[in-house]
Amino acid sequence: MIIVRVMGGLGNQLQQYALFRKFQSLGVETKLDLSWFSQKTQESAAAPRKFALADFDGLSLPTASGDEVRALLGRAYEEEAGLAEKIKRRLAPGKTSLFEETQMYHPQIFSWQNRYLVGYWACEAYYADILNSLREEIRFPESGGARNREVMDSMAAQPSVSIHVRRGDYLDAANAAMFGGICTEAYYDACVRYIKEKCPDAVFYVFSDDADYVRAHFAGPAFHIVDWNRGEDSFYDMQLMSCCKHNICANSTFSFWGARLNGNPDKIMLRPSIHKNTQTCVPEQMKKLWAGWTLVTPGGNVLL
Repeated sequence: MIIVRVMGGLGNQLQQYALFRKFQSLGVETKLDLSWFSQKTQESAAAPRKFALADFDGLSLPTASGDEVRALLGRAYEEEAGLAEKIKRRLAPGKTSLFEETQMYHPQIFSWQNRYLVGYWACEAYYADILNSLREEIRFPESGGARNREVMDSMAAQPSVSIHVRRGDYLDAANAAMFGGICTEAYYDACVRYIKEKCPDAVFYVFSDDADYVRAHFAGPAFHIVDWNRGEDSFYDMQLMSCCKHNICANSTFSFWGARLNGNPDKIMLRPSIHKNTQTCVPEQMKKLWAGWTLVTPGGNVLL
C-alpha cells in the first residue's frame, strides 16, 4: 500500500491528493494519512491549517488508519519516532518504508508498491497526465455569494486574467527569507506586459490577502480587485482564478491550482522561475517538469 501524508494549506493538500490519484490511476492501492490535522498536531503546528479537501463536492478520500500507518512504518511518523529512528531514515532511506521529498521531482516513487510518502509534491510532472480528470472531479460547492456568480459570468465573457499576490504570512521574517523577493514588482510588470502582448484587451482580476497593497499597485480600468472572499470563503478565490482565461501566479500553490483547474485549452499560465530562495532555476529542467507554464524571473525576464 502507498500512504500519502496530507498536510499544509489548500494548495498543498490538492497536490498530495493529485499524487494519491496518480498512484490510483496506476492501479496501486493508495490511501491518505490525515493525522496531521489532529487537534494534538495542530496545537503544535507552526502554521495550523484545516483539512480543506472535505470542502469539495464528492471527493473520494480513503483514509489510512493508525494501524495501517504503523504496519507500514513500524511506528507512527514523527509523534513516536525517536532521534535514532529519524537519523536512520535520513542515512539509510532504503531501509525504511518512509520516503521524504528532498528535491523537485522523484520519478522513482512510481515504481513502489509499499511506501509512506511525505512531501508537498508541487512539481507538475507528477500528475500532468491526469489533470484533465482532476478538473472533472475537483468540484467547488455552490457559492452562496451572488457577487461570485456575477464575476464568473464576467470572466467567461471577457479575456480575463487572474493575478495572485501573496503577502500576509510571506512578510514574516522567517517566511520572507524563504519566499520573499521572488514575486517582485518587476515580476508582475513583466507578466502583465507578456499577457498584453498576447491579449491586448485583457481584463485583470487581482486576488490578494493585502487588498490595500494591490489597489495601490494595480490601478486602472483594466484591473479589478477581488477582496470579498474572506476567512472560510477564501476557498472561492481559487475557483474564481480557475474561471479566468489566463493566470498569473504567485510563488504559492494556491494560485498554481487556480491555474491548473482552469480548463481553457489555450490558457497562458505564468509562474515565478523559483518557488523558494533556496532554489536555483535551471530553465531546461523547469520547462520539462512544468510543461505548459511560462517562467518569469524575479528581475522580470521571461524565460522562453
